[in-house]
Amino acid sequence: MEFRNNNKSSRLSRTKRLYKKLYNKLYYYIALCLLSVTPVYAEGETVNKSNPVAAATGNVTNQAVQFQNNGAASRQVYGPNIQCNGSTMTFSPFYMGNDTKPETEDGYNINQNWGFQVNFMVPLDREGLRQCKRIAKRQEEKMRLDYELVRALKCAELRQRGFTFHPKSEMVVLCQDVVPISALQPPKKKKKFWQR
Repeated sequence: MEFRNNNKSSRLSRTKRLYKKLYNKLYYYIALCLLSVTPVYAEGETVNKSNPVAAATGNVTNQAVQFQNNGAASRQVYGPNIQCNGSTMTFSPFYMGNDTKPETEDGYNINQNWGFQVNFMVPLDREGLRQCKRIAKRQEEKMRLDYELVRALKCAELRQRGFTFHPKSEMVVLCQDVVPISALQPPKKKKKFWQR
């Protein structure tokens, strides 16, 4: 029993059958392209006539009120990168008036439009606001400490160099509470020679 045929004529017939299938598909696609590209003509003559007529008269007055910064968050800045949004209420009044005098002498029109807008903005994240305020308080304490340390350092440097503020100067109070440590210690009692 032979499974494979090595005969050359057998292989050629398989190739011819394959090409025959490919040519059939090719002819199908060419016919499809030609039919889809050909022009299509309408039957008979088509005439469309349009004669729309419209007339309108009127008088339109457009008035608009724009509110700027309505409901924007109130932001307190406590230092670099520390900004806390708080609750905000905004009140925005407005007035618009329009006086018109028509062409006829029997009328005079006054159009007035006034009102106000009230907006409330409340942050929903109360814990975030509390944390922001705690961070701001620490920042304020740090800034106060930095100020006091620099003040004490500069006053000590002035005294070491033999300078101070004039007693009648407004700035004399800046260095009054800066004293050396030895001035705060109680005086040492001198021991008598027999207690030594």
